[in-house]
Amino acid sequence: MINSIELSNFIAHSETKIDLEDGVTVFVGQNGAGKSSIIDAITFALFGEHTRKSNKSLIRRGASQTYVKVKFTSKNKTYEATRKIDSKGTMSAQFVEMQNGQEIVRSSGERKQFGESTTQEIESTLGLDFQKLRIASIVQQGELGSIIKAKPKEFKELINAIIGIDKLDLASENLKVVQRSFRESIYKKHGYDDTHIPLLQKEQERKQAEITSAEPQKNELGIKKEEKIKDLEVLQKRYNENATKEMTLRQIEERKAEFVKYVKDAIISIQKDITEKERKIRDCQSCFDLATKKEELESSLKNIRISIEDSQKQISELQTKKAILLEHAELAKKLQLQDGKCPVCDSHVESLKPVFQVDHIKEEQEKIKLQIIELEQKRSQFAQTERETQEMSRKSSAAKATLEAHSIQRLEQLQALVQEVQSQKDQIQKIPIITTTSGLMQASELDSHTKTLYEKIEILQKEISGFDPLEFSKLKTNLEMTKMQLSKIDQDYGAIIQKISTATQQIKQINMTLDELGRVRDYVAKLDEIQDNIYNRDGPVATSLRSWALSTISAKASEYLEMLNTKIHRITLAEKTREISITCYSKNTMIDIDSLSGGEQMSVALALRLGMASLLGSSNLNFVILDEPTTHLDSERRKSLVRVLSQLTDMSNDSRPIQFLIITHDAEIFEDSSVEKIYQFEPDQDGTRVIPL
Repeated sequence: MINSIELSNFIAHSETKIDLEDGVTVFVGQNGAGKSSIIDAITFALFGEHTRKSNKSLIRRGASQTYVKVKFTSKNKTYEATRKIDSKGTMSAQFVEMQNGQEIVRSSGERKQFGESTTQEIESTLGLDFQKLRIASIVQQGELGSIIKAKPKEFKELINAIIGIDKLDLASENLKVVQRSFRESIYKKHGYDDTHIPLLQKEQERKQAEITSAEPQKNELGIKKEEKIKDLEVLQKRYNENATKEMTLRQIEERKAEFVKYVKDAIISIQKDITEKERKIRDCQSCFDLATKKEELESSLKNIRISIEDSQKQISELQTKKAILLEHAELAKKLQLQDGKCPVCDSHVESLKPVFQVDHIKEEQEKIKLQIIELEQKRSQFAQTERETQEMSRKSSAAKATLEAHSIQRLEQLQALVQEVQSQKDQIQKIPIITTTSGLMQASELDSHTKTLYEKIEILQKEISGFDPLEFSKLKTNLEMTKMQLSKIDQDYGAIIQKISTATQQIKQINMTLDELGRVRDYVAKLDEIQDNIYNRDGPVATSLRSWALSTISAKASEYLEMLNTKIHRITLAEKTREISITCYSKNTMIDIDSLSGGEQMSVALALRLGMASLLGSSNLNFVILDEPTTHLDSERRKSLVRVLSQLTDMSNDSRPIQFLIITHDAEIFEDSSVEKIYQFEPDQDGTRVIPL
């Protein structure tokens, strides 16, 4: 229970201290008199939280700081919670336990980074936090009667809030974030995620249907192609048989021109072939030697690089010797004989060692200099040789690539190609200039086709009689049409083959994607299972928690009803689908809430509130604040509420009476009640005055 509340410059209060006892204590006064500030004072002192916009708004106008001190008893121990805040927003807090008239500091400050939190210490002592206290012990304006008039769905949400099921929404959202992030990663990789499996399956089916439908088309086109080829062969044969007749009929010379053109085209074709082969020969002639030198060049290049490294090493060694000689030269300048005596030991010596003679050192330095120059030249030469060798190696690789590009692997192949060219040149040289019949005859020896043409010309010259030009024209048209049809069939056949091949590859890729997405789907399904069973408000876990909570509230509310003089002996709360129903019983008879009197309804509402408070552990404080509980109540229900509260304060809960703090502007309802502790709140320019009545 709350023992006392002390305020200093808190909202409308200048200096206020209120001592509280068991039972009902009433705070009366007009709106704005500072009554509801008591609620903010209690929650601020205990948890550092309140209903105001900011902490600075708690400081009374004109003051530089405020503090609240709340003394309370919990589990037969007395504590004192104090919080201060200045105009800069700096907050300090202290929580002490009263033992034998002494204050034992339990916590001081809110330095959570150092593991010190007054709020956490108080929460641990009371077994509830700010939110639970608001639900368990603070009944806001209009909330008392609304609990039994609330819609079943709204009542269910209240129960969810009491037992923390509403916090499952946060966990659910976090899990959704995990799912979403996982799906996004899969989508970035494949362009799909597990939600697209049906789409991919339909695409797979569609592609398979394409193949299935394409196979008969392919077979049909294959048959048509063979038939058209046969038709074309027949038509071509007839055309060839009659073409010369048309030409003979029209003009024999036209046939000769055709013959000549064919021969010229053949010559051009052979010449092009010769040109291409000669180009290939030119490209490859010099490549064999270079291509075979690749390994030799690589070996030479390796040896050159070793020589460069050796030269560099020798240069470095000579540079080191040069540096040492420089040091010796400096020392030799100092070690000069003076009258045949050593400048160090003053002994007679004929001469110093060469290493300490300036001239000797200069000679050695000059030698090293010449050696370094010589080595630098060698290194430069090696470097040049390296570049040349690298260039030759590049050319060797290029030569090898050229041979591979022309599919020439052996020298014999190249020689055979040279012979082919010579043979083609000889063939061309044998072809005469076609100007006479004898030249035409000689040219007919070019190939079988020219021979056939010549023979046909001779035959047609003899067989032009009886030739029908109209029939031949029809034959020609039919032949061209058949060729076009065959070409179209070829195109369609190629397209259908490509279609089947593409669809097959796509199905393979889809199958691979579906395999991985299947594993993704299984993983997501497990997450969904967790979502449904654990984080779902209507899942097994939440339902089980609600069932336990409803059972606990029902039992506790029924205990309180047993203390009251009503016909209601038992209350049961039950979850039905998406709502929670309230059922009242008189012994074993079910009673509709709407049929209850105003007093009985208040008894049920208050019993339910106390049952919910008990569930949240408010018994550690064992107090309830009713803020304007008479709002929206008629006269009968107001009087009933006072009577019920009076009855409860005369009873005990676990050997401890319940403490009620009632905030109201409706003072007259307590005039004929047994309530004796009433405080009048009056606004004043020097701060709210609290007067005991």
